[in-house]
Amino acid sequence: MLDYRLDDETEALRKTVREFALEVVAPQIGDFYERDEFPTAIVRQMGDLGLFGLPFPEEYGGSGGTYFDLCVAIEELARVDSSVAITLEAGVSLGAMPLYRFGSEEQRKRWLPRLCTGEALAAFGLTEPGGGSDAGATRTTARLEDGHWVVNGSKAFITNSGTDLTELVTVTAVTGTRPDGGKEISAIAVPSGTPGFTVGPRYSKVGWNASDTRELSFSDCRVPEDSLVGERGRGYAQFLSILDEGRVAISALATGLAQGCVDESVRYAGTREAFGRPIGRNQAVQFMIADMEVRASTARLAYYRAAEKMLRGEPFRREASIAKLYSSEVAVDNARAAAQVHGGYGFMNETPVGRFYRDAKILEIGEGTSEVQRMLIARDLGVG
Repeated sequence: MLDYRLDDETEALRKTVREFALEVVAPQIGDFYERDEFPTAIVRQMGDLGLFGLPFPEEYGGSGGTYFDLCVAIEELARVDSSVAITLEAGVSLGAMPLYRFGSEEQRKRWLPRLCTGEALAAFGLTEPGGGSDAGATRTTARLEDGHWVVNGSKAFITNSGTDLTELVTVTAVTGTRPDGGKEISAIAVPSGTPGFTVGPRYSKVGWNASDTRELSFSDCRVPEDSLVGERGRGYAQFLSILDEGRVAISALATGLAQGCVDESVRYAGTREAFGRPIGRNQAVQFMIADMEVRASTARLAYYRAAEKMLRGEPFRREASIAKLYSSEVAVDNARAAAQVHGGYGFMNETPVGRFYRDAKILEIGEGTSEVQRMLIARDLGVG
């Protein structure tokens, strides 16, 4: 029999993060969102809780937990706010995890202790202004010259790349030509403040306003030869495997947003009165909220299943794509329904539902669009 009950340790973590989200994040995140400001103090507190080190061994400053523990924490944060949830997801999945999975022991010891404690953040630069879903069309280049990589190019939509805590960005770059004539793409770590590395201003975004997203540019940016992360020519393949894991985490985030829509709608339906009684007594509202709960619960099962296979060491790409596709579209559906339940208040930015509505759409785009997920699922089934 399958058993999706959380063990005692993971349940304790979930409750701790839930309490933190309600008592620390919820009262103040709306102001950060309206000011379009990164909540550095909140992120540091997340570090103090050990959230950034959840899936890493204790020898590098981590908690010795699992990737599923990280997903549970992300879901609970996203029930209140997606900006802090994506900061954690990107900081671990895209920032620290490539160093842990593919970096040298020297790189791990240099960077991971501060990344695991949240004293520092790392980012990963894959997407380029003209690339989008075609990440293999990398134009950024890196050539070896006198024991240094000389990096030239630009990256777009990079999370956690310009905060006061950011110390490192790992970027993919063309480092040569493969024997078959294709591009040799490698991953190279570039510390913040390196001459020739310019961080653009914060994007003006529809949602995730309290998270940090920027464009990066590199002009004859020189880093030592040992800044290569993993094998030369394996950068793109490495990142594809990182994306498989990341999609499980994004699914957890989307599930959290979908569940947050249920939480807020249940609360509002019990207090908002129309025509002399709470709107929750109207069957139309009851059915709408019930459908939202069904979607959120099913999304949770989808990412639990993907995480289960991942932790067992089994192939999980199809399950990760299913979870990411379904939960991201569920998040959009629930945000729309929650806004409808709230009426005019659902259209106000200061309400959680207003933020959920703005934050949901990017989940169908980031870390692989819904169309990409459908393509991956079909290919894994042998179609096309």
